[in-house]
Amino acid sequence: MIQPFSQLCCPLDSAPLTLSDKTWRCEQGHSFDVAKQGYVNLLPVQNKRSKDPGDSKAMVQARSRFLGEGFYAPLADALAATVLAAPAGSLLDAGCGEGYYLRRVLDTAASRGVEMSAAALDISKWAVQAAAKRDSRVSWLVASNSSIPVPDSSIGTILCVFGFPVESEFKRVLSDSGRLIMVDPAPEHLAELKQVIYDEVKEKPSNLPVSEKWQLVSEQRVTFSVTLPSRDVIHDLLAMTPHLYRASSAGRERAEALTSLTVTVDVWLRVFAPNV
Repeated sequence: MIQPFSQLCCPLDSAPLTLSDKTWRCEQGHSFDVAKQGYVNLLPVQNKRSKDPGDSKAMVQARSRFLGEGFYAPLADALAATVLAAPAGSLLDAGCGEGYYLRRVLDTAASRGVEMSAAALDISKWAVQAAAKRDSRVSWLVASNSSIPVPDSSIGTILCVFGFPVESEFKRVLSDSGRLIMVDPAPEHLAELKQVIYDEVKEKPSNLPVSEKWQLVSEQRVTFSVTLPSRDVIHDLLAMTPHLYRASSAGRERAEALTSLTVTVDVWLRVFAPNV
């Protein structure tokens, strides 16, 4: 059985939150309403770096369309297999986007009769809104990895898929036997698209995404090719990545002129445990 993770904390004073009549409240009187889409905003105004932080509504819509076509399904399946290779317990998707990868993990878990509780956060309200509309099995949170609104040692597995790890917070919320599962680009990821949009493609450093405070438990390189069959699909891929803003206007125009493109998906799927 998959159920929402319920041990939430107040983002203002870290006190436990209790849900009553679609409102989360702490003992100090702070309250946070559950939105009609089914998520709760636990990102205080003073913690926002901009008026509308995170991915824009257009980026979220582009990613939803692209992932919904199944282009990254082999990666989602590999992630689900990695999560379920060991007991997940309470699961936190830290930087969940519109929830595509987490849904695949939970669907796979449910098909195997695996029990777990799940929470997911993203700093983009547009992403969390889209995710919450599609799945009621999760505690969907607008929140930041730099201040995760859950208690110490309460999470068994953290997912960080193409995300930004905050090591101190990840270590704080993980249980003693907890693990961090990360997905990050490998050297050939979207190489063909980069060759179109950039005049010079720079090689990415091969460093691990976390410091020596973490032990690498396992590492898998997931590589496959997908053919993007139309201008619209190519546009969605570009729009859902940081390359949209990093490329020059000329590079974006070259991409927009393409009617099909075969690209390599090349990522590292790694499991880490915190060093004691």
